[in-house]
Amino acid sequence: MFTNLDVVKVGIAQLDVAIHTQTIRTSGLGSCVGVVIYDESKQIAGLVHVMLPDSALSRGGQLTVAKFADTGVPALVEIMKKRGAIPFKLKAKIAGGAQMFKFTSNQDSMRIGPRNVDAVKDQLRKLGIPIIAEDTGGNSGRTIEFNPQTSKLQIRTVNQGVKDI
Repeated sequence: MFTNLDVVKVGIAQLDVAIHTQTIRTSGLGSCVGVVIYDESKQIAGLVHVMLPDSALSRGGQLTVAKFADTGVPALVEIMKKRGAIPFKLKAKIAGGAQMFKFTSNQDSMRIGPRNVDAVKDQLRKLGIPIIAEDTGGNSGRTIEFNPQTSKLQIRTVNQGVKDI
């Protein structure tokens, strides 16, 4: 995408922040949702790779904050504020939340992708962060890369090519 910039790679259930000399990328977005939160004026962007909607789904042991929408999105905002982002200038772009498998039942528990999207939107709404663009749903995996200089999110969707939002 942006060959002259360093790439900050974010794994599944991880989060990180990039500045204007970097881009930030995650891959493997099936039912997971990639949440990019950015401050255009400071050219800083954070990305959290959310796997599940609610930390109540955590199974004992140590909580992986970035794994869940209800803990990962607020944690990313806090880190960004510490790095100089201005809270009222934050905006978001989201991608992912696909329904990767066909199920014969309509059980809500099987709808992880759509539930992840709803949970992310709920957290952003609670934090007062507007969603500027999204590419969610469907049944194909995605890789996303965000450039804080241009505020463009590049999305590569399996068997569908590349687009910018």
